[in-house]
Amino acid sequence: MAIRLSGKFAVTTAAEHERKFHELYILYQNLGSLEFVMKYCEANHVSIKIMKRPEMDAMFGQKHGGVVAMVEEYEYVDLYDILKQTDSPFIVILDGLEDPHNLGAVLRTAEATGVDCVVIPKHHSVGLNDTVAKVAVGAMDLVPVAQVTNITKTIQELKKLGLWIVGLEADSPLTYTDVDGNMRIAIVIGSEGKGMSRLVKEQCDFLASIPMKGTINSLNASVSAALMMYHVFLQRQ
Repeated sequence: MAIRLSGKFAVTTAAEHERKFHELYILYQNLGSLEFVMKYCEANHVSIKIMKRPEMDAMFGQKHGGVVAMVEEYEYVDLYDILKQTDSPFIVILDGLEDPHNLGAVLRTAEATGVDCVVIPKHHSVGLNDTVAKVAVGAMDLVPVAQVTNITKTIQELKKLGLWIVGLEADSPLTYTDVDGNMRIAIVIGSEGKGMSRLVKEQCDFLASIPMKGTINSLNASVSAALMMYHVFLQRQ
């Protein structure tokens, strides 16, 4: 199967990282600004179709950004290979996130804040798909993603390796700004509807909340993750 990428940045990033392209569709007005992508595809004997806007809109809808590439599926990394590459790991664990828009947004913020790896479960969770790629805007090529069978066991193993596990939990008296971002750290974000599972929550070293004044008692999962990621990022500067 292939993943669909759209927009100049996502497609160019994939070419820069030498991802295997299957097909390239490009608006003829964008030929000059996508010269690097064109040369990459020509060098690798990729099928290229130059299109007019009505034709491209009919095939892909109007939000294609003037270029669409069908590329090979993204491979998941080995989390422990990533951990060997850093003395001060910064990991994000997503406990059952189901909305691809949220995963894409998390990856985009993770790239901006220096996250070493995003961890997702193999089952009952969204994976790396077309929608995630669209929202991530190139971050799927830049942020390693590990897929694990059991989040609870993975957390236990990370703790043995000296990482501190911080879960976001609405009712915790400890706030996210109290967390020391300079620790060897893994932050855990629960699913959109249920939050963290009981077993995952029990494995956390700390539970931290995000203070809110309004009547809505929770934030979007990707927004909560972004606040926590930026807190760690700023503490590490």
